[in-house]
Amino acid sequence: MNKPTKGAPRGRHRYPSRRKPQGKQPHRREQISPGADPQLKAVFTGIGIPKRTPFTPDRFQIEAVAAMAASDCLVTAPTGAGKTWIAVQTIRRTFERGGRAWYASPLKALTNAMLMEFSKIFGSDNVGILTGDRKESPDAPIIVGTTEILRNQLYDAMHQGISLNTDLVVLDEAHFLGDEERGVVWEETMIYLPPRIPLLMLSATVGNAGAIADWLTTIRDRPCTVVAETQRPVPLYPMVFHPSGTLLPLKAKGGRGAKVLHKKVESLIGGKRQTEPFGRRGLPPFGDILKVLKAYDLLPAIFFLKSRSDCDAALSLSHGAVALSDAKKARILERVRTLTDGSPHLARHRQRIHLEQAGVGAHHSGHLPGWKLVVENLMSEGLLTAVFATSTVAAGVNFPARTVVFFNSDRFNGTEFIPLDATQLHQMTGRAGRRGMDKIGFALAVPGRFMDLHLVARMLSSRPGKVLSRIRINFSMVLNLLLSHTPAQVEELLKRSFATWLIITKAEDSRRKSRMADIHEVLWEDFLRHLEFLKETGFVGSDDRLTNDGLWASQLRVDQPLLVAECLRQGLLPDGDATRMAGVFACLVNERETDDRMEGRLLPNRLKTTVTRIQKKLTGFARHMKSRGFDVRRFYLRPAAMTHAWASGNPWELIIKDYGMAEGNLAMLMMRTADNLRHAANLVDVFPESAATAREAIGLILKTPVVEGADEGEGDDAAF
Repeated sequence: MNKPTKGAPRGRHRYPSRRKPQGKQPHRREQISPGADPQLKAVFTGIGIPKRTPFTPDRFQIEAVAAMAASDCLVTAPTGAGKTWIAVQTIRRTFERGGRAWYASPLKALTNAMLMEFSKIFGSDNVGILTGDRKESPDAPIIVGTTEILRNQLYDAMHQGISLNTDLVVLDEAHFLGDEERGVVWEETMIYLPPRIPLLMLSATVGNAGAIADWLTTIRDRPCTVVAETQRPVPLYPMVFHPSGTLLPLKAKGGRGAKVLHKKVESLIGGKRQTEPFGRRGLPPFGDILKVLKAYDLLPAIFFLKSRSDCDAALSLSHGAVALSDAKKARILERVRTLTDGSPHLARHRQRIHLEQAGVGAHHSGHLPGWKLVVENLMSEGLLTAVFATSTVAAGVNFPARTVVFFNSDRFNGTEFIPLDATQLHQMTGRAGRRGMDKIGFALAVPGRFMDLHLVARMLSSRPGKVLSRIRINFSMVLNLLLSHTPAQVEELLKRSFATWLIITKAEDSRRKSRMADIHEVLWEDFLRHLEFLKETGFVGSDDRLTNDGLWASQLRVDQPLLVAECLRQGLLPDGDATRMAGVFACLVNERETDDRMEGRLLPNRLKTTVTRIQKKLTGFARHMKSRGFDVRRFYLRPAAMTHAWASGNPWELIIKDYGMAEGNLAMLMMRTADNLRHAANLVDVFPESAATAREAIGLILKTPVVEGADEGEGDDAAF
């Protein structure tokens, strides 16, 4: 018997491991044909398009706009409930008074979408954008950008002793405060933002919105109002796909506790003779599932799959399932031609045939940003029957459908498979039901080895999880805080962290509260550890102030600022050779373990010699870092070789083939490399030759198809 995965729910239904089953399995495949439980007939009569009525804001929208007149506001509401309308009205009020507004989001795709939306509303001359790869109209009264850029502007404002030049900040997807990797940026932004600047936070529903608001009220000395909406704009009905093709209600009427599942679903998962819903190659029978959905008017659908390869493989399995009319095919063909105009690479994309012939697309991080935008546009315009996606669609992309289909109740967290929590499941099912286009949305669970239907039923009726503090100390933070703060002032800032506040408020009595208030000392001790290392390496003086090296190193707001700084101090970068400069920086940003075995022709000797020399020269510095308990990433040659090849003008398709990397991953490597190069290019007053070479390298890698619309050799101008 397989052991349950760590973190599996207790009880009779436990998670199986991801190991392959041993020996014969007692399963059988059934002929699939459309069917529905009688209980669903009444539900299906609710399918349809709502009657068009003049827009009337909901209660929570009116309350939020009113609250922003006198306080900060945290809005929590389900996906698609209309949080953007609140942002527009609040920005409009600021704009009409002659003020300035800053809208921050976690995703470049979402930021680009808001640029287009705000430009239509407020006029393109009044809206600018600031992301890692776009800087347009930075002095416009309304700025959209990524949260990292906003945090960096707060660093600069503190250093210059001025207040951020805005009169309103909107933090979209504010629940990213709890993101393991990037939550620290959200928390820093909230801590550093001057109280005079009103803060509007838009979030998916979270379990501790009141705690977040109370924390902000405490540290900003400004009231923060919570406006919560729990009602979905479109009701959700959960179902189960029986391997025979029959749709079943997930829950029993009035079911509670152990009897929450519909009796037929309980029988399906509890029987000794398990049915096997999967088709050839171990993949679900996507075509048959689409036929069932079509029979009951449940399309379009988003299929959430566990891997990128499954998403791509699903496309060919879907042909012929749902016939497209000639008119719809013509419309798709026209839109694809328009959306790929100017990009030969996208125009000949290998998955274009699936869009045009079957009306299905794949959406995941292995695809180029430009191609994902094509799929997003077609889906939002109602031209696609289905999209096969990984969980990236659940986080921030405007990608609604009538039905979402999912096959797993677990997710991979980078090291192991763990059960989904309520927030993650709500994000997925939040895409079911299009406001203004659907009267009802559906979530369809397909039973299988990695689907715990008891867990799904519980999570769908559970409150979303609580957001926890993810603040942590890093060298970039320490360098930037020391630009404008003494260590004692930094300690006071750390006392303002959400982590410290949570612990204090949980204290049972005043004596314990006094003891637990010192939780900030964990952060403080880590700060001192970073500070001591910076002193040992000459970036901070004995007076706790930045040295000249520390001043320019603070501008390297990258993942490994000290390694980049040490390369600059020792003169290790290949000044004058932009292609090799691009390759070296690719080593510095790469986070993946990489197989460096490759044909000799794929690794130029000069590049290999440069990277090897840098690695050798940095050995002492790296050992020093490790001896003090700091992580140092290994340098890999494959990312350097790929980036060097692209910067040297080799064809994109040839690089993909030679180095065996998904083009979405390659594009992301180029974008992150360009972002790191950009910080080095800003050091023109200190390292003019390195800065000039870095700027040239950006232009060599930010070109089509990495950045759509960038002419050859013009990536540098587009970026700056």
